[in-house]
Amino acid sequence: MDETTVADMANGDGSRIKWKFLDRIVSRQGPFADPDNPIGEQALQMLSSVKVLVIGAGGLGCEILKNLALSGFTDIHVIDMDTIDVSNLNRQFLFRQADVGKHKAEVAARFVESRVRGVKITPYCGKIQDKDEDYYMQFAFVVCGLDSIEARRWINATLVGMVDEENPDSLKPLIDGGTEGFKGQSKVILPTMTSCIECQLDLHAPRAAVPLCTLATIPRQPQHCIEWAHIIAWDEERKDITLDNDDPEHITWLYQKALKRAEDFDIPGVTYSMTQGVVKNIIPAIASTNAIIAASCCNEAFKFATGSNPSLAYPPPDANNYMTYSGDDSIYTYTFTHEKKDDCPVCGNLAKTMEIDPSWTLQEFVESFAERPEAQLKKPSIRSEAKTLYMQSIASLEEQTRPNLAKKLSELVSDGEEIAVSDPALQISFKYKLVFKS
Repeated sequence: MDETTVADMANGDGSRIKWKFLDRIVSRQGPFADPDNPIGEQALQMLSSVKVLVIGAGGLGCEILKNLALSGFTDIHVIDMDTIDVSNLNRQFLFRQADVGKHKAEVAARFVESRVRGVKITPYCGKIQDKDEDYYMQFAFVVCGLDSIEARRWINATLVGMVDEENPDSLKPLIDGGTEGFKGQSKVILPTMTSCIECQLDLHAPRAAVPLCTLATIPRQPQHCIEWAHIIAWDEERKDITLDNDDPEHITWLYQKALKRAEDFDIPGVTYSMTQGVVKNIIPAIASTNAIIAASCCNEAFKFATGSNPSLAYPPPDANNYMTYSGDDSIYTYTFTHEKKDDCPVCGNLAKTMEIDPSWTLQEFVESFAERPEAQLKKPSIRSEAKTLYMQSIASLEEQTRPNLAKKLSELVSDGEEIAVSDPALQISFKYKLVFKS
């Protein structure tokens, strides 16, 4: 039977001719596939009916949307709150000069729809935090092309929290891609079954901390001016307002403050985009790495939808669920098993033991969480088993608990006591068991 006849049978009018290579994959039983998985027309119907969510319509997100549409997915939703900037045009290929100032999600959705017949992409121009669990429950799986660690941690915690052992449909696989220059990674997470984003957080090195004295007195780099506006100026002038890293008005305020400080110290280079990058800890990206990592993510999505091959996440929990890529000198990839952590604050159930110096002040302890690879918290609030030690997110409580910052930890907690540490940017509560150094 020739390929045209196969396509005619698949759709009745020959319109599947362009999908003939896709049909070859799903109409044959692969050597690694589960023999009980459907093949042929049934697999094609599953692919076209599955509903998938893409988070992010930037450099990685554009590639993911294009790949999913060209892989046979027809019901795609996309979330992104950003608008298109001129600097995006060199690598975010779904956008044009005339699109500058428009919402990325809307423009990307319409562009892909115009090029791939039969695909429906529903955009949402806003934050992932705007949506509740009922919204995320409708999707078969989620593909992330995000540029910030904080957003990844939020969606990860949300999907883990949704899992109900009595409802198998509540488990939503998370396919996460990330790039930094010529390096990147893709990973597949089965919430509560395999290691999650929080388990893997120590693989993302935190930004080097800059001493407060440098920020306050002798800034030397444009980033120092931005951090000054972020950490010091905001708390001095707008402490009654919780800083929202995704609010353009807040970022603009920080940018203007940082620019003025940079001018006072004759430091060039402060820009709005740099302000976003420093405050949101945005990870830089280039086009070629985006294309490779997006291809890996969409390959995993295709395997989930069709069962044509096992996903990186199978068999849990010992699968090679993490793929790294390096293109610095050549093209190199490697997959390995990242193990689930029992003391993970999101998917684990044990408190993490932390050895500390009892002579530390609470101020020193609070500041240490920005540098801890497993935490990376910008505004931690801390509560012991008995009381709140320091609360940053609510102005009245911050003022009330501020005197504790000067006290030694030995005055506030006992050896072996458990504490809870949280950050307003994340819906996570870290549990630590404090052990005093002798």
